[in-house]
Amino acid sequence: MALLLKSLIGAVVVIIISLLSKSKFYYIAGLAPLFPTFALIAHYSVGSIRPTADLRETILFTGLATLPMLSYLVSLYILVGHFRLIPSLLMACVVWGIAAWILVTLWGYAHAQ
Repeated sequence: MALLLKSLIGAVVVIIISLLSKSKFYYIAGLAPLFPTFALIAHYSVGSIRPTADLRETILFTGLATLPMLSYLVSLYILVGHFRLIPSLLMACVVWGIAAWILVTLWGYAHAQ
């Protein structure tokens, strides 16, 4: 049941993004995915089965996870001025993947004890 509820929440966000992108307030479609829908699910999931220290660590990592997102946005902003949309999106996703890999690797080194 919980998995179904999580899926429905994700679907509602996708519908909201789609509707906003077709409206005169199209730019708000960029804000909708930043609503912490999935962070809420992740933090609830961790917080309900793990100790508070683990939840706090997850929250800290979530904050740092904004860096790959910022890398994606900056690269996409630059790339769409030079390439078509789909290649720009793909390249920006690669940038996100590299930044996420760096973050996870550094986090692992910092917490390897």
